Amino acid sequence: MEYRILGKTGLRISEISLGTWQVGGGWGGQFDEKAAERIITTAIENGVNFLDTADVYDDQQSERAVAGFVKANRDKLIIATKIGRRLSPHVADAYTPEAMEAFVDDALKNTGLEYLDLVQLHCPPTPVYQFDDVFARLEKIKASGRVRHFGVSVEKVEEARMAADYDVVGSVQIIFNMFRQKPAEACFKLLHERNIGIIARVPLASGLLSGKMSADREFDKNDHRAFNRNGEVFDKGETFSGVPLDKGLQAVSELKSVFGQEALYQYALRWILQFPEVSTVIPGASSPEQVLSNLKVCDLPALDDEQMKAVKAVYDAYIGPEVHHLW
Repeated sequence: MEYRILGKTGLRISEISLGTWQVGGGWGGQFDEKAAERIITTAIENGVNFLDTADVYDDQQSERAVAGFVKANRDKLIIATKIGRRLSPHVADAYTPEAMEAFVDDALKNTGLEYLDLVQLHCPPTPVYQFDDVFARLEKIKASGRVRHFGVSVEKVEEARMAADYDVVGSVQIIFNMFRQKPAEACFKLLHERNIGIIARVPLASGLLSGKMSADREFDKNDHRAFNRNGEVFDKGETFSGVPLDKGLQAVSELKSVFGQEALYQYALRWILQFPEVSTVIPGASSPEQVLSNLKVCDLPALDDEQMKAVKAVYDAYIGPEVHHLW
């Protein structure tokens, strides 16, 4: 495992980390504490030291599961959680300084930790990035010692650029993968200049870039890939990175001709790590075996220029026209 610095936070984190959206349950599943323990243990035993969770994952059970490991290894593991999505309705006006303070207190109580390493606003509506009073309150909370660092999780590059104007923002979590390439050209340079760490999420485009999906795949009714294809519940960019399934599968077929039939997901993760501005990539896992598969990317050599050009060509032909202008 290699480690990178998360911008001005100074945190040294594993370049392949663990996103815990799926840990122990996932969409619609009953939370399985033992499964969560096996997945997180496997990750930690193989060098992962950065665990990304949120208070809305499995109704706070994922957050608690992650916190249990962090408490037992407080000087070795880093917990990143997210707040804000429990606001109902989830609208800009609901993001008040008082609400953010309450969410931080809830996270501390829920995890049983004396302080949180990284707290991120969880994809707030765009106007929130102009709420100076909210970010001023985050500064006060940080000064209190309850949170070491703050960041944001965003949907759009515009939001990443707006967040970079606040000194308290030490990291930006953004969808970045072979099918969502705009961040590299639209905000990476600015974030790097401001010394803001970049966390790449949804790295496999909801499984599309695993190379194992087919057009006739059926999804559980509680899986967002079944009910959110057009953004019915939340931003459609979270589902297949906003790419229509048929176009995505065509693009995957082309990518397999470049990288082979079996290990596309590893090359998809390796592609993200080609960008030095990226501090870490956080693939999810629903089993220990998936954790180990994701970590195999650590053994891959860097992609060469021809491979990088081939990925760009596939993006330009199939994906860019569908998503580039949207996020």
